[in-house]
This record gives sequence, C-alpha cells and structure tokens, in this order.
Amino acid sequence: MMFRDDPYYIRLVLNGEASAYRGLVEKHQDLVYTIVHRIVTRAEEAEEVAQDVFVKAYHKLSDFKAEAKFSTWLYRIAYNTAVSHTRKKKVEFLAMDEEMIENHSDDEIQQEIMGLSKDEQSALIKSALSSLPRTDSLIISLYYYHGKDLEEISGIVDLSQNNVKVKLFRIRKKLLKEMNNLLDKNINTVA
Repeated sequence: MMFRDDPYYIRLVLNGEASAYRGLVEKHQDLVYTIVHRIVTRAEEAEEVAQDVFVKAYHKLSDFKAEAKFSTWLYRIAYNTAVSHTRKKKVEFLAMDEEMIENHSDDEIQQEIMGLSKDEQSALIKSALSSLPRTDSLIISLYYYHGKDLEEISGIVDLSQNNVKVKLFRIRKKLLKEMNNLLDKNINTVA
C-alpha cells in the first residue's frame, strides 16, 4: 500500500478528519510494534501497549511540533510507553556480564558464523539478540533491521548521537561474545 507523507495525514486529523489517523497507524504500526515488543516481550502485552501508543499519539497530536520527524516523535512515545509498562510490572532486566572471556578472535567467530546455513545464522543471531538488555536489542534492531540513522535512534531512546554510536559498538562486541558462547555450547553438545 502506498502511503502519503505524514504531514498530510496530520493536517487532516487536526482539521477534524479523525479517520485520516488510520493512515498514520497503518504506516507505522509494524515498527511501533517492533519497538514495543523489544521491551515488552510477551506478544499479547506488546500488542496492547502498541495500541496504547497510537491512542496516546492521537490525543497528543496537537502537541506535535514538526521540529523532528513524526516517526521519531511516535517511536519515542512507543519507547517511553513500553518502558513505563515494564516499570509498572516491575520487570527486572538482566544485563550481560561485561567481563565475558573470549575463546576466539572476532575474525574466527565471524568465519564460524559464515560457515552456518542462513537458517542457523538467523537462529544464532536471534538467540544472541534475546540475551541483550532490551534497550540494546532495540537499538541494534532499529539500526540494522529498520535502517534508522543515529539521529533518529537518538530521538527514540533519548540518548545523544555519540552515545548511540558508542552503544552500537559495544553491543556489536557483546553480540560477538554471545555468539561465541552459543557456538561453543553447540560444539560441546555435539562432541
């Protein structure tokens, strides 16, 4: 489906045509759900929170200032709503141990990964991503899977662009270490 630019829908909604909001929802629902689901891991809860995001955005639409892109503003609401939801549920995030021991160099790990089938690579990456803290998983997903730039990610997670850049570097290192651990576990279970 072809969508018009966000300002088109926003103008219509602000001029009283509430049904135009559907265009914004349909255009952004997949990424809003992805952002929320990275933080609220249960699918049913993530769907509810994603719906709450669109309700909040609708009610705050008149407050939207076109200083940033609408999508950044909306994704920031999604991020904040998901984080608030998890705080209410008192979910504790498990952080990865920064002092993990590396058994192989980054190049060796990458070579092992390249030797896997596409399905095995996908499963390995998904497993490694799930071990990351939720915000880290979100940042890496926004950057690599959704093609968001540092500026937009910065606006969504409320960090400076430099912090996002540093986090991306550290997250990649964590992912390589985690994939190394997963590969070692697979080798040990086969042996």
